[in-house]
Amino acid sequence: MPCQTEDSSTIPLAPLRAVECSNAQRTPHDVITVFLALPAFAATYAVTRNSFASAVVAVAFIFGGIMFGPDLDTVSRQYSRWFIFRFLWYPYRSFFKHRSRFSHGLIFGALIRVVYFLGVLTIAVYLSAVAGYGIAGGKSPPALSDFAEAWRSIGTVVRRNLGDNFMLLTFMGLWLGAASHTFTDMAGSFIKTGRGMKFF
Repeated sequence: MPCQTEDSSTIPLAPLRAVECSNAQRTPHDVITVFLALPAFAATYAVTRNSFASAVVAVAFIFGGIMFGPDLDTVSRQYSRWFIFRFLWYPYRSFFKHRSRFSHGLIFGALIRVVYFLGVLTIAVYLSAVAGYGIAGGKSPPALSDFAEAWRSIGTVVRRNLGDNFMLLTFMGLWLGAASHTFTDMAGSFIKTGRGMKFF
């Protein structure tokens, strides 16, 4: 749910008031997320008979609901919980209207956040590397394509050590955690107004 401690038009590092958001009382979304992580674990185990895969889905479910959920499109507890790294989400919440189908949507919401986060993280690391090379007097900074290759290498290492389905299971957990948030919003909207919200 949105936090009212600062206006959404303020800059991303207008911090102390926003940080109060993350320290406030737990929201119903948080409680529901943690509660539903157990059925998510049980359902995954029933399908895979693999406790590690089930734990991956459950942990990603909690992370998806508490840190990586739809309310990153506004100044909220989820946004504030990123603390000094919440500037990474400022373009995201500036671009997407709160509760649009592209942030809260069941189909594209989590996928867009994953793609956005990997992209903005790559750009941030690249710019840091360029600045580092400049300060150190390096001749040429790494090319952006080098970072794409680095991501591929990371993917190979992850699949080799954590299994071929690790990334898929992680995304499933993130998607389900975000979906639990969206369904809660839909239920709350129906209770208040008698109408459902279109998040598809």
